[in-house]
Amino acid sequence: MSASSLGKGLAGNMFSSLADIDVTTVQGSQDAQKIIDAAINEVSTTRGKLGSFQKNSLEANLRNLRIAAQNLTASESQIRDTDMAAEMSTFTKNQILVQAGTAMLAQANQLPQVVLSLFR
Repeated sequence: MSASSLGKGLAGNMFSSLADIDVTTVQGSQDAQKIIDAAINEVSTTRGKLGSFQKNSLEANLRNLRIAAQNLTASESQIRDTDMAAEMSTFTKNQILVQAGTAMLAQANQLPQVVLSLFR
């Protein structure tokens, strides 16, 4: 759609461009009014189609993109939480090993003292 093509589909229109209309005569003014009315109708129809496209297609796509972004954020959070659980498990295992080693060293240090106490 271009400004120069608006109103050209009007039946009985013999003008090659809007500049050819002589609005100084009654007939020319009436023809100009008809062309303007037809142009307004064409613009209104096109605006309606564009609005419908925006409502149906663009808003649906926007809604889908928002949902995809939320899902991506949730997935990232779940991955981070999973890594945190694995790290906490590894930390707990290492802590148990350290405590077991410390307990063995404490018992090993007590053995010579028990032997010495037998000699007393």
